[in-house]
Amino acid sequence: MKITGIEYFKLEMPLAIPYTIAYETVSKATNIILKLSTDKGITGWGCAAPDPEVTGETADDVIHTIENQITGLLKNESPFQLVRFTHLLKQHSPHAASAIAMVDMALHDILARKARLPLYQLLGGYRTNIETSITIGILPLKDTIEQANYYFKKGFNIIKLKGGISLNDDIEKIIKLREKYGMAFSLRFDANQGYTPAESFEFVRQTQKAAIEILEQPTKQKKEEQLGEVSRNIDVPVMADESIKTLKDAFRLASNDLIDMVNIKIMKVGGILEAQHINSVSKAAGLEVMVGCIDECALGISAGLHFALSRKNIEFADLDGHLDLLEDPFTDLFQLKNGVLYPSNHYGLGNIKL
Repeated sequence: MKITGIEYFKLEMPLAIPYTIAYETVSKATNIILKLSTDKGITGWGCAAPDPEVTGETADDVIHTIENQITGLLKNESPFQLVRFTHLLKQHSPHAASAIAMVDMALHDILARKARLPLYQLLGGYRTNIETSITIGILPLKDTIEQANYYFKKGFNIIKLKGGISLNDDIEKIIKLREKYGMAFSLRFDANQGYTPAESFEFVRQTQKAAIEILEQPTKQKKEEQLGEVSRNIDVPVMADESIKTLKDAFRLASNDLIDMVNIKIMKVGGILEAQHINSVSKAAGLEVMVGCIDECALGISAGLHFALSRKNIEFADLDGHLDLLEDPFTDLFQLKNGVLYPSNHYGLGNIKL
């Protein structure tokens, strides 16, 4: 089998409701979609979700990588050289995480379609569904309460609250959510690097009765010693997100006992293959793992879902990045029922109708 066709297009998707996190406000998402055709009639699809803060790329960067690296590397080659291709792309384009993830995703899609299996079964097939959190960005208290109520009515049972701009506001929202809706739902908090260690300790102290399940990336990415200081001195599990972009990051943080949990995002780390390596390091270190996402169309979320389903030690998911995106052409790749994600029975990443 050889790759005979390489096509791509830019996908601009406005958000139904813009959201704010500690370092930016987001009103739209731009994804790049890759289609790999083969001489055997099997087609693989991949998605890049470039983000200057998370992946270090823009959409134009991804397109440049496709035209100047990916096309020449893949054309007329066997799609089964996934390890070789991703290795070479990392050498030539070391700061192109989402572009490499896009290629990795499309090649995995071809492999699974050739095997006539849904991708999660090819990857290991440990479970058949996983519950996801739903994220509430930084909003006024009243809007936060209303959004939580909306999501509860939709069947979600895990709320991930964004913060990191105002410690007092964050504490108030956590307390009010518990006062309003009780303890029957799981509550996670993501500071998106917005806190100092002292603020992290104060946040945990004042929200102790709220039973925060996870404290995600409370301190700055480049100040890893602060992440370790927080992790070692509180009872709430501390998760690294922005601090882990490579396998070396995961190994370093784990080796120095700086974290309790890892958030693996396929776009951030450069694909499913690299995500598997990071997951193995996490498993060996006894770190809990969540599969997360950024603003990705359903194709990208599908890849994250299939990876999450493939490994026993991946017990958490935050795969909601597609829900507020308008004009997403990818539909029916998986099902979401009462906050639980289920893959389809179609081969590869699902039934793509484009």
